Amino acid sequence: MTQLVFHTSDVFTDRPFAGNPLAIVLGADGLDTAQMQTIAREFNLSETIFVQTPDDPGNTAKVRIFFPTAEIPFAGHPTIGCAVLLATQAHPAGDFDTQILLEEVAGLVPVAVTRRGDTVIAEFTAPKIPVLHTQPPDLALIAAALDLSIGQIGPHNPGVYQGGPPFLFIPVTDTAALAAARPIEPHWSALMQAARVDCGYLYTPGIAADYQGRMFSPTAGIPEDPATGSASAILAAQLLANGALPDGTTALALLQGAEMGRPSHVRLTVDVADATITAVRVAGTAVPIASGLIRVP
Repeated sequence: MTQLVFHTSDVFTDRPFAGNPLAIVLGADGLDTAQMQTIAREFNLSETIFVQTPDDPGNTAKVRIFFPTAEIPFAGHPTIGCAVLLATQAHPAGDFDTQILLEEVAGLVPVAVTRRGDTVIAEFTAPKIPVLHTQPPDLALIAAALDLSIGQIGPHNPGVYQGGPPFLFIPVTDTAALAAARPIEPHWSALMQAARVDCGYLYTPGIAADYQGRMFSPTAGIPEDPATGSASAILAAQLLANGALPDGTTALALLQGAEMGRPSHVRLTVDVADATITAVRVAGTAVPIASGLIRVP
């Protein structure tokens, strides 16, 4: 019986059993797409990342990322968690500064990884500048899909942007509205179809962070995600469109997963020149949780 080594980590947190859980499967060169999907469904976490030999030997690894239901071209918390694991395996002791280069379906993703004492921080540069995906659905449908009133949507305008995966960004008025939101069928499925996405990211000005968010994706097998690095990166386009990002470099603290009891802390840094995004970086920590062997399907 063939088995592969796997690790799990909690990402966007510096304490175990918080943040967003991730499964990392090493030595995955021999797996086909169906086998990877089967393993991802077995772990049943929001994402599982498979590590393969890079196409370019100058890069660290080639990776593929899966929801329980489908492969996705890029995701933030698998990128952070995988980079932290590979960097700490390469540097088992002492402080370090290194760069991990991951070949993802969306493109090459550079990740700067630093360890100081017991804290390991990784920061990736998004492989794509986020762009408009489609026009947002009407406010009545958005509100109905979240069991909110139209008055609880705003003050920003909703938007749909992509940078690898696409997201519907839904601003809500305050943290009370954020906590009250919940996907309601059949309106939620109608909303996802109208926006041509599988994921809705809600956000509002936070108390313990610049913005506090929630991400729902039940149609992709993720009722709620504790931390969504790709949505955090693409949020830059939503903020720019609503006049919330000036020219220059802006660093923002994001909090997600608090309503789930798994608080996740994401640092978003956006470079803007002449009202145009030139780079997006997302940073966070990760802590190891488990290691073991999993059989090949």
